[in-house]
Amino acid sequence: MRQLIAGNWKMNGESGALSTLLEIRKGIEAKTPVADVLVCPPATLLARARQVVADAFALGGQDCHPEPNGAYTGDISAEMLRDSGATSVIVGHSERRRYHSESSALVAAKARGAWRAGLTAIICVGETELERNAGSAREVCSRHIGQSIPKAANADNTIVAYEPVWAIGTGRTPTLAEIGEMHAYIRKCLAQLLRDDAEGIRILYGGSVTPANSIEILALENVGGVLVGGASLKAAQFLEILSHALAR
Repeated sequence: MRQLIAGNWKMNGESGALSTLLEIRKGIEAKTPVADVLVCPPATLLARARQVVADAFALGGQDCHPEPNGAYTGDISAEMLRDSGATSVIVGHSERRRYHSESSALVAAKARGAWRAGLTAIICVGETELERNAGSAREVCSRHIGQSIPKAANADNTIVAYEPVWAIGTGRTPTLAEIGEMHAYIRKCLAQLLRDDAEGIRILYGGSVTPANSIEILALENVGGVLVGGASLKAAQFLEILSHALAR
C-alpha cells in the first residue's frame, strides 16, 4: 500500500499560489517520491493548476454536491471537479460538518456522487475535544464510519481521513499512541462494515501535521498517509513531509 501525502488548501490561494504548485512539481521531478501526492486547491484554481502540475501529481476538490447538475446556486458537482482536473474530492471534513451542519447521510450522498463522476472520495471522520474528553472518541468515529461510508466503498474509490477536530489548525496533535490506537480501531470498523472490500483502504491522519511530527506519524502501523493543512501551503514544508513517507 503506497502512502498518500495530501494537501488541503482550504479557503486559501489566488492566482499567485500557482507558483507553489510549480515548486512542488519541481521538487517531485527532482526526486521521485515513494508515496502518492495530492493537492486540493480552491476550485477556482483547479483548471489552471492542471496546466501547472501536468502529470507530476494529482489534484483534488475540497467538497462537492451530491447531484451531477441542477438548480443549486453556488454549488459544484463532482463532474465539474473532474472536468477541471480533479481525481478525488474531500467530503465530510469537520469544517463542513460544523460550519455547514452537514450530516453523515449527506456525506455518504456526496461520496456516492464522487464515485459517479469517477472521483475517489476522501471521507473524513473524527471527534471533538469534548467527545474525546468524555471517552467517546471511538464511538464517534464508529458512527461516522457507519453512516458516512456507503457499503460500496473499496480501496479503488475510497480513502478515509482520521482528523480529530481538536487538532485541526491548533498546533496540537494526539500522542503517537492515540493516533495508532484510533487508526487500528478505524481499520477494525472498516473491516466490519465492508468485509473484504475494506482491504487496502488507506487511512490518513490529519490535524496539525508538520515536517517535524510527520516523521513518526508516517511510521505508525495503519497510517496510510497524511492530510496536511497549513503546511501544504508552503512548498518546502510539504516536500519535506513527502520525504518522510515510507515505501510499504
